[in-house]
Amino acid sequence: MNEEEKIEPMKEWGYRFLKPILSPIFKLYYRPKIYGSEIIPTEGPIILTGNHKHILDQCLVIISTKRVVHYMAKKEYFDGPFAWFFKFVGAISVDRSIHDEEAKRKAKTVLKQSKALGIFPEGTRNKTKTTLLPFKKGTVRLAQENDATIVPFAIKGEYKFWKNDLRIIFGTPFKVSKDEDLNTANERLYQSIESILLDEKL
Repeated sequence: MNEEEKIEPMKEWGYRFLKPILSPIFKLYYRPKIYGSEIIPTEGPIILTGNHKHILDQCLVIISTKRVVHYMAKKEYFDGPFAWFFKFVGAISVDRSIHDEEAKRKAKTVLKQSKALGIFPEGTRNKTKTTLLPFKKGTVRLAQENDATIVPFAIKGEYKFWKNDLRIIFGTPFKVSKDEDLNTANERLYQSIESILLDEKL
């Protein structure tokens, strides 16, 4: 069995089944604003990547595109009471205590199938007062190795009922060339997201 065959169709079906049910509830409760989603490529391998401040951040990305997004999520989510949910929607389990080669393999498979991958490059939720935590290089490495387009985004505002303050802003997509230094590419990604977060007009 080759890598392209190892993501089961059922996982994508589960995502497509639950999205039209859960998305309206999320939109009604938080009333989020979405900016720039029209620049998300409608085909080809992409990595949607941005800051991480809340457990529901991936929901903002999911409601912003018609594409199925396979999110990379920490292994702990797959060990808890909602493990069935993460498996059902095609999320990828990541063991952060090791260099998780199985997670990397699955992420590469998603991109080789010209699908959408979701990653939070900070690696965890930012509970500090800093704008962003340091980025891990996995995002730019995957993009470089699989000729995937990176679509940066920034989440701003608060997750509060009907506050009408929550928003997600997408930045300009870009690719990492085969000869580009990964540290340089990672800094470019960091700055693209940071600039949106610091822009008081957005």
